[in-house]
Amino acid sequence: MIKFWAFWVFAVHVAISACYAADTGAASAERPGQGAPAQILVMLHLPAPHFRPDNSYSGRYTDDSGRSARRRIAEDLARVHGLTLVGDWPMAMLGVDCYVMAVPAPARASRESVAQIVDTLTKDARVEWVQEMGVFHAQQSSDPLYPVQPGGKAWHLAEIHSVSTGRNIRVAVIDSGIEDTHPDLQGQVQLKENFIDGNPYVPESHGTAVAGIIAARAGNGVGIAGVAPDAKLMALRACWENPGKTAECNSFTLGKALNFAILHNAQIINLSLSGPPDRLLQRLVDAALSRGIIVIGAVDPHVKGGGFPASYPGVVAVSDDAAKAATAQVLIAPGRDIPTTVPGAKWRFVSGPSYAAAHVSGMMALLLELHPGRTSHIREGIVLTAADGNDSGAALLSSIDVCATVANQAGKCLCLCSSAHALKVNHNP
Repeated sequence: MIKFWAFWVFAVHVAISACYAADTGAASAERPGQGAPAQILVMLHLPAPHFRPDNSYSGRYTDDSGRSARRRIAEDLARVHGLTLVGDWPMAMLGVDCYVMAVPAPARASRESVAQIVDTLTKDARVEWVQEMGVFHAQQSSDPLYPVQPGGKAWHLAEIHSVSTGRNIRVAVIDSGIEDTHPDLQGQVQLKENFIDGNPYVPESHGTAVAGIIAARAGNGVGIAGVAPDAKLMALRACWENPGKTAECNSFTLGKALNFAILHNAQIINLSLSGPPDRLLQRLVDAALSRGIIVIGAVDPHVKGGGFPASYPGVVAVSDDAAKAATAQVLIAPGRDIPTTVPGAKWRFVSGPSYAAAHVSGMMALLLELHPGRTSHIREGIVLTAADGNDSGAALLSSIDVCATVANQAGKCLCLCSSAHALKVNHNP
């Protein structure tokens, strides 16, 4: 079955690679954060009684008599400092209202001017904190098409799916838009939300590709099988795509999506992206981790330490290349020559750390089905094998032995059972 699947996907690749064009969506040229650092985020304290969500709550205000007062404060701060108030959102998980303010054109040309505005606002007693808007990018290869793929063979998915398929595990994919009508993703998306102001939810290539690797339908006669085909996806669009460029996100859009994922009981959060350290996002990641949510981050090989969020304590950092892994704590997963779903009911081959992170999110869903709620136990039970050496000649204990890992959780042999030489390590950072 696996051989037939690999041949079928290769045939699909040959047939569509010449005619495939990435979906760029209908996004506006005035997306939040474009031209950074042209925007800043200003946090005002949110009293605890403010948060009274109903079942349909998606981060918007319900009945809040204090909202108008805080809005007036934000408008006053913007006026005094020559800023333009362009957006706001309640970050209930952190007890703050987040206001986006645009920096005037003369100040945009100087980082010193922006830093001075941030410093001045920070000293205002009405303000919780202020930060520049961070910009984040998807971690994918610029030339993702390859003639063959390692696929499910390396992870023995057919055998593993006999004991776990990630059934009903909730995985939040914070990314660009996902095509939930794709033949391999029909019924896999539990809910979808758009956190890019003023733009419709549109299916896009990066988010759809990540979703397919995690949870594409298995045994439906078309396409691929996801690592966790019975997981339920939250399609949270916080990134957008531009022609010829990687998907892009910012602090505000990602913050809204993280806040939503936590409030809606995600069990795994996939962040196949990287950017600068960000106070708002760090606080939200801390909130997620404190609730036992597993957060997966893709390593940026071009940034020392792997970039944020992969380098942040508690986040599961994933790379597709052991030689470029920042530390021995980075997990190595398949990220080269991976067939997956793309918009237009198509498939293509992709490469990059984004897709390695998606593999690990799927694996975590398999493990959570076997032991729901035991996230620390799951992370401690990951079995690693020696990967390639780094520049100093030391071996990186990072390549995942998925068969041994799942066998440990399931309590029985599943695949080759050849992990006698594997090293079981505590993966807690």
